[in-house]
Amino acid sequence: MKPTPQEIEDRLQEIDPEIEFLALENAGADGLRLYIDREGGVTLEVCQQVTSGLSELLLHYSLEVSSPGPERPLTKPSHFERFSGRRARVETTEPFGDRRKFTGYIVEAGSETFVFESDGQKFEIPYTSVDRSHLVPEIPQGAAK
Repeated sequence: MKPTPQEIEDRLQEIDPEIEFLALENAGADGLRLYIDREGGVTLEVCQQVTSGLSELLLHYSLEVSSPGPERPLTKPSHFERFSGRRARVETTEPFGDRRKFTGYIVEAGSETFVFESDGQKFEIPYTSVDRSHLVPEIPQGAAK
């Protein structure tokens, strides 16, 4: 049976309380991809520690443990608060202003909703309406597109 994200998060806290659970997604028929973060970054040793620590939960799955990279998933209100002012992509479960897909900036993050600016418009979006969201790397001024 596939473990729940809460089971994974609880186990990560036992392995190392500094490891932050970001997301768990399917990676093929019997594979799972786990995104984690940690103050100071995610090293190969941290990935190996997590893989070993989760082995009993994942007897029937192959596991890929990964750092979030530049397109870091945003899965909790604290992530939106931490990355306020940064560029992101958000997909919602329901339309906001006739759209479900937005690329823009996190303006403000509250406990239940966040304000997102996209194409010159601001949208107040409840976290419960977010299907997927992640940071979008900034393109430096003068860089080739």
